[in-house]
Amino acid sequence: MANRSTMALPKINPTETSSWQKLQAHAVKMRRTQLRELFKDTRRFEKFHCKTADILFDFSKNLITAETLRLLLSLAEECQVPEAVESQFSGDVINETENQPALHTALRNPGDRPRFVNGKNITAEIRSVLEKMKAFSQRVITGAQKGYSGKPITDVVHLGIGGSHLGPAMVTEALKHYRTRLRIRFVSSVDAAQIAETLQGLSPETTLFIVASKSFTTEETLTNARTARNWFAQRAGTPQMAKHFAAISADERAALDFGIAQAQVFALWDWVGGRHSIWGAIGLPVCLAIGFDGFEEFLKGGYKMDLHFAQTPFERNMPVLMALLGIWYHNFFGAETQAVLPYDPHLHRLTAYLQQGAMESNGKSVDRNGNRIGYATGPIVWGETGTDGQHSFYQLLHQGTQLVPCDFLAPAIPSHPIGGHHAKLLANFLAQTQALAFGQTQAARGLKGRDQTEALAPFKRFEGNRPTNSILFKKLTPDSLGQLVALYEHKVFVQGVIWNIYSFDQWGVMLGKRLTKKVLSELDLNRDVDTSDSSTIGLIAQYKAWR
Repeated sequence: MANRSTMALPKINPTETSSWQKLQAHAVKMRRTQLRELFKDTRRFEKFHCKTADILFDFSKNLITAETLRLLLSLAEECQVPEAVESQFSGDVINETENQPALHTALRNPGDRPRFVNGKNITAEIRSVLEKMKAFSQRVITGAQKGYSGKPITDVVHLGIGGSHLGPAMVTEALKHYRTRLRIRFVSSVDAAQIAETLQGLSPETTLFIVASKSFTTEETLTNARTARNWFAQRAGTPQMAKHFAAISADERAALDFGIAQAQVFALWDWVGGRHSIWGAIGLPVCLAIGFDGFEEFLKGGYKMDLHFAQTPFERNMPVLMALLGIWYHNFFGAETQAVLPYDPHLHRLTAYLQQGAMESNGKSVDRNGNRIGYATGPIVWGETGTDGQHSFYQLLHQGTQLVPCDFLAPAIPSHPIGGHHAKLLANFLAQTQALAFGQTQAARGLKGRDQTEALAPFKRFEGNRPTNSILFKKLTPDSLGQLVALYEHKVFVQGVIWNIYSFDQWGVMLGKRLTKKVLSELDLNRDVDTSDSSTIGLIAQYKAWR
């Protein structure tokens, strides 16, 4: 798409569109509609699914008809989603509150076509950082880069939080069946227990620390980094740090001042938000975990989904359809949450990662005009892996009073083809979506006595009509994982456009950081507390008394 200047996102109140009004009336009818009745159409799956070479998206088990879909697509058009997609890929300043484009998609674009931000060719900068990541990761993996005593690196400790942690931790865990010889550990909590337990058993001779902080001021990360630096200095001496510390940051000077060699500082940019930074230097632990070739495949997967999103008509466009279905339930059925349920144990961190992507992006109550919003925006995203969840919270999904739309994800080909395990896993995956959609209205059989059967019948009744999306992907590979992550990124973007909010800032997070600094000073045992509210005063007083 052509590089343009600074076209802003549209600022349209969705509730004032004709499509929104029609959807409200249509929803009244659809609340009385049963999925059992809709599936009397034997061609329903054919009408309500789409796929790429590696992913099949089945949305037939949703409370929708062709009319629903038409109205939702009309809503997207009225809210100028096509123009917004063009603006995002073109590098327009769509993150207006921070006066930045949102160009994380450029990080995974394999082409060499120049793109400019503030007069700089970001394509050249991206390629430079990728080459630096490739050379560094290959030296560490092969053992060519030694520690201070001449021994190769065996362990990597990544210190970050939020977007600097969740992305690499999720991808590294998801693709651990591709792992290199290196052992990768992640520390994100400022609780001393996590870093203390991580450092146990490690040798300074063979450990590499990566400090990941865009601003290089994030208190949790820097606290852990200082602890790691002290641990290393006490055992090996500060002069030996150069071979054992790397940094990922937009502030190179701060990283150098911390004691990290310039050759091991990897750049971030202001036009990439933290929760989308896995595609750039924040992916360095992934390069070390699965090799740079694997990381490139991950980038290629993301790019494939970018092409699908940018070029596919909306009626067959996975991110757009997922976004519209989410809006359908959130705004017209009152569903406050969205469950993401991956049937693959390698994806046990995926839901937490997607939770940040959705809730940090679209958890907003002010629209792009600066006005208070009177309709629901970002839903609560939650979930757990496969059959573990079935024996935990699925009871609420089947018979609870809340409507919880669910995304079910599963690979067709297992990472570990042992016995009949995968067939049983997929049987559960398929059976759960069937049960949620169609339920069970007849009383359970096999009980003695007619009266007992009638008495228990209400408790064993499953009404069904619980909507689900099924996302079946060919196999969990770096490529397919990249596609899945980009799929959800674009879904969140489309929803933010329709809700008329800025999805790429996070001012609520910044408030918590600012208040933490003030409260931290008041926890000093020798300092008086001048916080105004009685709750904080009382809690600090008890803390000091127990100390």
